[in-house]
Amino acid sequence: MSHSLSIGILILHVFLPGCTSLKEKRGRIKSILARLHREFNVSVSEVDHQDRWQEAVLACAWVSNDATQTRRSLEKVVPFFETLWPDLPILEHHIELV
Repeated sequence: MSHSLSIGILILHVFLPGCTSLKEKRGRIKSILARLHREFNVSVSEVDHQDRWQEAVLACAWVSNDATQTRRSLEKVVPFFETLWPDLPILEHHIELV
């Protein structure tokens, strides 16, 4: 039996101006992760810069049987993020397909 599988990862490097502690950062990131998961049904986690107050690297993962759909779905996250959190600039983002 053959299965078609597409896994996509969106990496978002985000600047969090005004964060003055890791506790404050965790609170802001926690609500962002929950909202992205709820809105896009993606698995999402902070994957780097956990020790920096004003930066976070988030990864959103999407699995489907169609690479085109995977890419399109993840591409929608960036404008949503920029609209919902205009005060949190995305420093860098990219999509990796497996």
